[in-house]
Amino acid sequence: LSRNVGVPALVVFLNKVDMVDDEELLELVEMEVRDLLSEYDFPGDDVPVIAGSALKALEGDAQYEEKILELMEAVDTYIPTPERDSDKPFMMPVEDVFSITGRGTVATGRVERGKIKVGEEVEIIGLHDTSKTTVTGVEMFRKLLDYAEAGDNI
Repeated sequence: LSRNVGVPALVVFLNKVDMVDDEELLELVEMEVRDLLSEYDFPGDDVPVIAGSALKALEGDAQYEEKILELMEAVDTYIPTPERDSDKPFMMPVEDVFSITGRGTVATGRVERGKIKVGEEVEIIGLHDTSKTTVTGVEMFRKLLDYAEAGDNI
C-alpha cells in the first residue's frame, strides 16, 4: 500500500521486543521484514530497522529510550524532506468550517501551495460568489503561528 500511494522511503520499528527472549527469532523477523520490503520495491537491505519497545521507553527504561532516539535519528537521516510549493500563490482546500465564540468563523485544511501570514487577505473561492477576508490567526496542532506554508495542516 505504501508504494502504491507514493511513499518514497520507510523506516521500520520492530516493537515489543522486550516480550521476546530469543535473539535468533528477532533476527529472523528482521530478515522477513527486509525480504517483504524488497518484494514491494523498497531497498530492503538499506531500510533502517530498529528493534525496541515503545512501552518500556515510556516507562523510563534507558535501553529502550535509546532505541526511540535511534528511531528518530533514522527518520531524520533516511526520510527525505518533501519539496514544498512555497513560492507559488497560496491555495488551501477547505476541509472543515466551524464557529468559535469570540473568534469567529474558522476554516481548516492542508496548505497545498504558497504561504499565508496573519493579517494577509485571502480570497474564498467555492460554490458561491468569491469573497475576500483577512487572516486573523494561524494555528497548527493548537499552537499559534505567525505563518503557514505548503504541507502544513492548519
